[in-house]
Amino acid sequence: MEGTSVLRLLALISLLSCSTNQVLPAGLTVSPSRSQFFRGESVSLNCEEDDSSAGWTLRRNTTGDTRTQCGDGWWRKEGSTCKASSIREHDTGVYWCESREGASSSSIQLTVTGGSVILQSPVLPVMEGDDVTLSCRTKTPPSSLPAAFYKDGSLIRTEPAGHMTLQQVTSSDEGLYQCNISGHGESPSSRISVSEKPLPPSLPPTTRTPSITTDTPTPTAPPPPSSSLSIRLVCHLVVFSPYFIATLLMASLFCQRTAGKVPPVSEEMTSSFHAGPGLDDEYENVITDVTTEHHF
Repeated sequence: MEGTSVLRLLALISLLSCSTNQVLPAGLTVSPSRSQFFRGESVSLNCEEDDSSAGWTLRRNTTGDTRTQCGDGWWRKEGSTCKASSIREHDTGVYWCESREGASSSSIQLTVTGGSVILQSPVLPVMEGDDVTLSCRTKTPPSSLPAAFYKDGSLIRTEPAGHMTLQQVTSSDEGLYQCNISGHGESPSSRISVSEKPLPPSLPPTTRTPSITTDTPTPTAPPPPSSSLSIRLVCHLVVFSPYFIATLLMASLFCQRTAGKVPPVSEEMTSSFHAGPGLDDEYENVITDVTTEHHF
């Protein structure tokens, strides 16, 4: 039991020591903040330390040096800052910060030219979606002259004031850029790198109670009775009723004649003529009624 407790205590101590000895990254800054310089200009580079105990040192790779540190035959070291009062072409190269444990910061490329034109561009990678302004500058004033800007050797456009802005850069804007001022010459090339924009912290999903909606059918009133249908029905009855009544009377008379109950028309007319004025009047009334019914 005591041995197990001792082992657990040693493991805990080792974990704590590892966490406290973790080296935090450093950031390399350049002043003035650009990647191209004229010969004879002053420049300073600084390793911005998050952990001063890491012992960050500025190193470089040039055509004449490999992994040499600041103060070892080049420039002047002042704490975590390295300064040059008069930069030269042989100072062109890659610079970075390195800790005692071997951790490295992001590297930058510095270019020194003996010409009369430089391209002022970001020395560090730019964030995706940001606007980037490039400036073409001469060594002697005036510096704001019309300039042509190129990317990977192809002309982009010419700006009358010597400034060009790339709107909302993406990875497709990465490449080698340079500029040219007529009568003064062209600048060296500088690479522009674009880094991806960090994703925003994810928010916890919100639970939303679904709302249940019931579609209650709206009762519809029955259609009103058609008045035109009733009118048409009455018209038909008025028109066809006289014909129907007349047809019934004629059928009734025909049936009586067939059964022998009604004398022939000639005998009926003769008897009616001899029957006297009373029967004549009655017969005429019947004929008038039938005729009236028929015409109606």
